[in-house]
Amino acid sequence: MGWAARFLTAVSFLAAGVLFAPDALLLQGRPGAAVAAAARLAHVLAMATAWGAGLWVTFIGGILMFKHLPRHQFGSLQGNMFKAYFMLKSVCLAISVAAFAYLHPWRTASTVERYQLGFLIAALGCDLSNVLVFTPMTIEEIMMKRHKIEKDLGIGSEIGYSRNPEFAKTNPALGAMNRKFGRIHSLSSLANILAFGGLAMHSWYLASKLDL
Repeated sequence: MGWAARFLTAVSFLAAGVLFAPDALLLQGRPGAAVAAAARLAHVLAMATAWGAGLWVTFIGGILMFKHLPRHQFGSLQGNMFKAYFMLKSVCLAISVAAFAYLHPWRTASTVERYQLGFLIAALGCDLSNVLVFTPMTIEEIMMKRHKIEKDLGIGSEIGYSRNPEFAKTNPALGAMNRKFGRIHSLSSLANILAFGGLAMHSWYLASKLDL
């Protein structure tokens, strides 16, 4: 099944889901109810997508790939995946921020709602910093150059560990590249985990609104 077919299937199930949510249909008589219902749906779906992507990439997928792929292959895959990952999360968080701001305008929002909007905006800012700054620097300016140095030294094909520190002791260029990569990668990881933390804090707010 191709991407388009999978997407259409998912949209079809989403559309059919309204038949099993009669409460959403009953609200249509109220002014603006349809728009509010659409905003709530967009917020929940975007939040769930960002949360799921963050959970998988940060705590599961990256670790599995590191343990089972040659290190240079792992780095190249991560580099391409991170571009899509942070872009996806940024789009989802932008949707969540817009939907939440529509449902809870700042002037009439409670203190709790304003905090929640702040968490979402902060998470969006962290992911945008990765999209616009840290990921391009890590991949284009550092990782590719470091891979070239390592290939010249005959390393980079090891799986689950790295011989880089051993060679960096006697190769000043590689050592300098490692330090620069470490600084930028640490900032990127920090921004990623802060964004995930913002989503985690907002999940408690959403859970408090559920009446199952």
